[in-house]
Amino acid sequence: MEKKRKRNQKAERDGDRKPKSVPVAENLKQQPFPSHSGPTPQECLDIRDTLLSLHGLPPELAKYRKSQSTDDTVNSEPTETVLDGLVRTILSQNTTETNSQKAFVSLKSLFPTWEHVHDAETKDLENAIRCGGLAPTKTSCIKNLLRCLLERKGKLCLEYLRDLSVDQVKAELSVFKGIGAKTVSCVLLFNLQLDDFPVDTHIFEIAKTIGWVPAAADRNKTYLHLNQRIPDELKFDLNCLLYTHGKLCSKCSSKKGNKQQKKKEQQKKSNDDSCPLLNYYKELV
Repeated sequence: MEKKRKRNQKAERDGDRKPKSVPVAENLKQQPFPSHSGPTPQECLDIRDTLLSLHGLPPELAKYRKSQSTDDTVNSEPTETVLDGLVRTILSQNTTETNSQKAFVSLKSLFPTWEHVHDAETKDLENAIRCGGLAPTKTSCIKNLLRCLLERKGKLCLEYLRDLSVDQVKAELSVFKGIGAKTVSCVLLFNLQLDDFPVDTHIFEIAKTIGWVPAAADRNKTYLHLNQRIPDELKFDLNCLLYTHGKLCSKCSSKKGNKQQKKKEQQKKSNDDSCPLLNYYKELV
């Protein structure tokens, strides 16, 4: 039986305003910054509400949220297959949403089934997705994924992942060359509706800017830290909203330079209310 997290938008916004606390992880290795106190559950809720009022959930992401509704009339669109979602995520790497969407549509129009993609010539696939950038690299990744999947499972389908836990899904997808941690995390959150928090460039920059992770944090440690600190029931909304805000706000970026420059930047931020997240800005150390 599928184990899916149910998200209820009204309950989160209009119900009990106090977010659930995040339990202390048993495995200390999953806590790269155990002495770093942020973000707190309340900070996560406040920022979620602030950005939700400012941006709303973008339709292209909200459709994944709606799929959690128990009311079948809410989700009128067919559920995206896990394999479709994984390939779509691969195509989104190092390019814009517009270009990656064009690449996916081009791929599916020329090769309607994954069996067609599996059997296609490499050059033909490269040409189909060239508008998304890095065509040779992405083609190699997709071809390898389909070849290995067919060898291991006997069919080109990943729907069995819906019955697995987060750790089991990570173990399954890690065997495919070219499928990185962020790609797996996106599939977990959006296609499998499991509680995970992908960290892309926008979220990574914002997390450092507002002090949710130390200034010296790398993206992998940021992923581990935020997944421990952010309440599960806020992960989907907060991820979508931080990603959206990061694309639209030029002020939410990790600041580099010497301490004097940072002090000037902080002073400038304190007098600038054009970005609501600046209220949460903390001095980077």
